[in-house]
Amino acid sequence: MQYVRFGHTGLEVSRICLGCMSYGVPERGNHQWVLDEQEARPFIKRALELGINFFDTANVYSDGTSEEIVGRALRDYAIRDEIVIATKVHGRMHQGPNGAGLSRKAILQEIDHSLQRLGTDYVDLYQIHRFDPHTPLEETMEALHDVVKAGKARYIGASSMYSWQFYKALHIAKQNGWTRFVSMQNYLNLLYREEEREMLPLCEEEGIAVIPWSPMARGRLTRDVDEVTHRSELDNFARTLYTPYADADQIVIERVRQIAEKYSLPRAQIALAWVLQKSVVTSPIIGATKLHHLDDAVAALSVTLSTEDLHFLEEPYVPHPVLGF
Repeated sequence: MQYVRFGHTGLEVSRICLGCMSYGVPERGNHQWVLDEQEARPFIKRALELGINFFDTANVYSDGTSEEIVGRALRDYAIRDEIVIATKVHGRMHQGPNGAGLSRKAILQEIDHSLQRLGTDYVDLYQIHRFDPHTPLEETMEALHDVVKAGKARYIGASSMYSWQFYKALHIAKQNGWTRFVSMQNYLNLLYREEEREMLPLCEEEGIAVIPWSPMARGRLTRDVDEVTHRSELDNFARTLYTPYADADQIVIERVRQIAEKYSLPRAQIALAWVLQKSVVTSPIIGATKLHHLDDAVAALSVTLSTEDLHFLEEPYVPHPVLGF
C-alpha cells in the first residue's frame, strides 16, 4: 500500500479509500442492493489487511446503518489512532423541518448522531455531502469550524458542487479565520470528466486533496455494456448519470476493454489506474461488493499507463452536462 499526505495537511492516508455506501441494512434507505453487516465485515477486515486506512461513509447511507456497521467493524478490527474515518452531512435524516441541509442546527445535531452511530469520539474528516443553497454559507462554515474546535472532527471537506461555490467557501473561511476545507470528494472517471475543466485545477492551486467518488463509473467501466448486475438493476441514481450518454460512453468502455486485454489485466485496474495517474488525485473512493474488488483496486497502484494509452482512452470522450450534484 502507498500512503500520501492529504492535500496540504500532515494527515497520511492510503492511496485507496474504501467507500462504505455498499454496506448497510437493505431495508433502510434507498439502496436495496447493499450488503448487510454479516456480509460487510469481511470487506472491512480485508481492506485493513491490504493496508487501507481510509474509510468513507455518510449519515444518509442506509439511514445511518452504514455508519453503525462500519463503526462496529473498525472497533473490532483496527486501532483507532491508525485509521482515518470520514463521514458526511446534508442528506435527509428525518421528515419535517430541520431534517436535512447544512444549517447550524442540522450540522451540530448530525455530528453527534454520527459519532454515536460510529462509536467514536471524533471523525477524522467531516464533509458536506452537497451544497445547500438554502443556508447562508457563512452559517455553514462557522458551524463546521465549531465542530472542529469542539474536537468532534479533525478536518473538514466538501463534495460535489460548482467550483465557484467551493472557492467561495474557501474565501469565507479565510476571511473569518475559520477552519478551511482540505478536501473535495467529486465525481470523476473516464465516463465523466467535466471536473477537469475547473474543479481539478482549483484543487491543485489551493492544495486541496481530491478523493473522487465512482472512479469506475459504478462498475460500468469494468464489464461489457450489456452485462447486468444486482446493483445495476436497482441503482436508480446510476441511470440518471449514464443513460443519456450511453452511446458515447460505450466507445470509452470498449477502449478500456482493449487496453485491459493489451496488458492482460482486469478492466477495473485500467479504469482506476487512469484516475490514479492524475497528479491532483489523492485517494479514489472505491466500492467493493466482491472481495476481488479490493485486490483489483490495490493492484491498480502498480499499473502505469503510457501516454499513448491515456490518449487512446480519453480521445472518444464527449462533453457531458454537469451531473452528480
